[in-house]
Amino acid sequence: MLEGFKKFIFRGNVIDLAVGVIIGGAFGAIVNSLVADILTPLIGMIFGTPDFSGLKLGALNIGKFVNAVVSFLMVGFALYFFVVTPMNKLQEISRKKEPEAAPASPPEEIILLREIRDALRR
Repeated sequence: MLEGFKKFIFRGNVIDLAVGVIIGGAFGAIVNSLVADILTPLIGMIFGTPDFSGLKLGALNIGKFVNAVVSFLMVGFALYFFVVTPMNKLQEISRKKEPEAAPASPPEEIILLREIRDALRR
């Protein structure tokens, strides 16, 4: 039983997943800081206070929900325009720099079969 657990823990994909979760958490802090410390104050300077927590519809406090939706949209905006778009551009640049691979020559059997075909045609 312990041997199976040891194999599971030291399997490459478990370690990769753990590293991905840790890096994802750290990167989440960067994106949240970008939204909270840069984008939200910028929107506040342009449109006024970007806080909707005072909105109420009867007994429902919909302002917090609106804040959550706006925050979600800003995080999506930040991820797309500050991470996804630059990464796509870098990938395009790196693809252009890679030399195209020469087409692989066909196996010897195919070459022999083509020679036989051509000889039979003659």
